[in-house]
Amino acid sequence: MKDCRLTEAETKFAEIIWANGPLKSSELVRLCEGSLNWKKSTTYTMLKRLEDKGIFQNENGLVRSLIGKEDFYAEQSKQFVAETFEGSLPRFVAAFARRKKLSEKEIDELQKLIDEHRGE
Repeated sequence: MKDCRLTEAETKFAEIIWANGPLKSSELVRLCEGSLNWKKSTTYTMLKRLEDKGIFQNENGLVRSLIGKEDFYAEQSKQFVAETFEGSLPRFVAAFARRKKLSEKEIDELQKLIDEHRGE
């Protein structure tokens, strides 16, 4: 995946494909007309942009993901932490926790994640 940053419109478009894919490009056009009010040309332009980013593929009229939604967001998060916090996940969590008090559930989930990674 070349560049995982997406505009708001690209994100909405990607969510449609992830929720419905793999799907025929004609079905994608129909879905985008209904939910985004896009013309066919807009849908194909957007699809080409996300193909160029290595996220989706349109082959013989079948649109499919080259990277799943969860993997995409994981990569996007990794890139954000790398660019904003010099790659330090603890610095990111500390900055996040400064502005928002973590709930007991969030603390437990973070601890579980840490414990799982310690076991690797």
